[in-house]
Amino acid sequence: MRKTAALLFALAVLVGVASVAQASGTAPNPRSGRTLGMVPSKDANGALGSGNLVYHGGPVEHTNTTYAIYWVPSGYAVSSNYESTINQFFSDVATASGQTSNVYYAGTQYSDGSGHVAYSSTFAGSTVDTNALPTSGCKDSYTKVCLSDAQLQAEIKRVVAANNWPTGASTEYFMFTAKGIGSCSGNSCAFSQYCAYHSWIGSGSTEILYANMPYADTVPAACDAGQHPNNSDADATINVTSHEHNETITDENGNAWYDRRGYEDGDKCAWEFGTQLGTTAYGQYNQLINGHPYELQMEYSNATSSCVLRGT
Repeated sequence: MRKTAALLFALAVLVGVASVAQASGTAPNPRSGRTLGMVPSKDANGALGSGNLVYHGGPVEHTNTTYAIYWVPSGYAVSSNYESTINQFFSDVATASGQTSNVYYAGTQYSDGSGHVAYSSTFAGSTVDTNALPTSGCKDSYTKVCLSDAQLQAEIKRVVAANNWPTGASTEYFMFTAKGIGSCSGNSCAFSQYCAYHSWIGSGSTEILYANMPYADTVPAACDAGQHPNNSDADATINVTSHEHNETITDENGNAWYDRRGYEDGDKCAWEFGTQLGTTAYGQYNQLINGHPYELQMEYSNATSSCVLRGT
């Protein structure tokens, strides 16, 4: 009888462990080919790298210019202040260029053969893209429509050309998809494994740096830090936007700054928020950029071998 009870207990434990493993995501490798800096979903298991960032010889962005693309086809939507809040964030980061009081200044310690990163950002504009979605190029666990990385690239290239926007190594494009639109890059998919990533298309003067920014509050449990100081779904997406923006600045082509396990400055501090600065009527914030509150993850500093919220 005791042997039977022990066996049943052992089986119950194994089932429990299996259930937990199934419920939790698996942390993606932070880099896979040209897919870089994957923000792991909150329930994905994985360590945050190993040791300081190491320079691997590639370029950093000494200055950067950002554009936002909001892909919101008929039948899909974003919250009422989603686009305006994200645009405000990019504008605030640009206006605060050179200031030591936010996470962006931490990147100025990293350099390439042409010198150090300068906290010098420009927000050049945005557009709402209503082009119809293609047939799903992948399948994820949370949405009915799923875009492959190749499909996202094709749409980014189309929008850039249609708007006669510039290309090259100092210009970044952020593709924000509407709520309920999923995506996958290789075996990793939005909300199950990642909340965002950055990459690039082409090379030289026609290179397009881009970031895939799924609508974080499609699955809040996976990609929302929980604080909405601007009373917007955009707050959740802005957190992972900051992650990808900082990483593109310090490792745009995956051959500049990352640690021995492939983790970039944002990867090493994912979901780490440090000390709060204050609270609005809607939530806490740890950054005040150009007078506006945001809740952003910390960024990694080699100077202190730790995650930081401001210049070091």
